[in-house]
Amino acid sequence: MRLHDLKPAEGARKSKKRVGRGTGSGLGTTAGRGMNGQKSRSGGGVRPGFEGGQMPLFRRIPKRGFTNARFKKQWSIVNVSDLNQFRAKTKVTPELLVEKGLVKSLNNEVKILGDGELNKELTISAHKFTQSAREKIEAAGGKVEVI
Repeated sequence: MRLHDLKPAEGARKSKKRVGRGTGSGLGTTAGRGMNGQKSRSGGGVRPGFEGGQMPLFRRIPKRGFTNARFKKQWSIVNVSDLNQFRAKTKVTPELLVEKGLVKSLNNEVKILGDGELNKELTISAHKFTQSAREKIEAAGGKVEVI
């Protein structure tokens, strides 16, 4: 047997359904949707969780307890190693981080994490610093400013 003799097993490769391409295709007229009813029509079908008018499960089960999801504080995270792209003695602010693309927007507060190494003297303003980030910034000769 040679490489050019290899073929996929019988039935392993199926051609995709070409829906609504005429009666001769085997999926013409109704395009495989059946005759009548809500699912046969364009835009038809029911939303996920719909149970035919019966009170749906997600409304039947009791809702209990407190969720902090609405009040949860979101952080934009920047690692110390990411700050090496700035010139030495630069004052790094959240606005500058957005400009450089390290942070997506100013809606979230900025937290500096201590992953990686910093080898430039920088003054960094952020809302929060981890202990390791603070140590690495100060070891490189920089300053930490909490906003």
